Amino acid sequence: MLRRFVKRVKALPHKGKEPYLSFYKVLGFYPDWIDLYREAMTHRSSSVRSNKGKWVNNERLEFLGDAILDAIVADILYKQFDHKKEGFLTSTRSRIVQRETLNKIAIELGLDKLIVSSTRNLAHNTNIYGDALEALIGAIYLDQGYRVAKHFVYETLIKQHINMEKVLKSEVDFKSRLIEWGQKNKVEVSFEVTESTYDAQNNPVFFSCARVAGIEVGAGKGYSKKESHQMAAKMAIKKLRESNELQQVLLETTQSETPKTDNPEEEEEETTAPMQ
Repeated sequence: MLRRFVKRVKALPHKGKEPYLSFYKVLGFYPDWIDLYREAMTHRSSSVRSNKGKWVNNERLEFLGDAILDAIVADILYKQFDHKKEGFLTSTRSRIVQRETLNKIAIELGLDKLIVSSTRNLAHNTNIYGDALEALIGAIYLDQGYRVAKHFVYETLIKQHINMEKVLKSEVDFKSRLIEWGQKNKVEVSFEVTESTYDAQNNPVFFSCARVAGIEVGAGKGYSKKESHQMAAKMAIKKLRESNELQQVLLETTQSETPKTDNPEEEEEETTAPMQ
């Protein structure tokens, strides 16, 4: 109770003043540690050097916010769907926190107007918006704690900007689909970043491959490792759907490396699940 009163008194001199007002419109509360939120909106292209000589941008807060967002969404889904299994919870979380959704929500919140960036063409690298939203969640967590961060994610992001009915009906993300197919068929699925470079606006670009049973089946490009993995998985799924022969080759490769059981009845029970 006392802590809340002290926070309100501290906020009084700043109410109605920029940038406190700008963040209040997004958050629904006045920040205590305003520099955290400024940092969350600072893209690496506009990094500034601190008094201690460190370059400051939102990459560290993005890393933290990504983990906090995953934990909060998992927390919410675990309690809301108490009879659902792990696979459902994992795929639903993936669909909620996927990059396209975060980019869209960030723009709807108005973060595109708060981001400080020297990148000329923000529209070309729309992940800047989703990255800033994750950084913002990291800032909320450090400034206000887990409970306030969870309230922001649930009341603002999920309730106001995400159609849960649509999410539950939509297809799981490509990477999860490929991994699940591999698990059902006892086939190893792995992802690897094969190359990283920069585009003309100095944004990082990643190239990844998806391997199934040790064979490269898909390749993808993205402005984050996650996005490049998704694109590689998307191509791999497309190839598997179009070619039953490829699926058979991959399954036979795995079976040839697995020692056969001495019990013929167990072998007869083995079935494969085609890529749908």
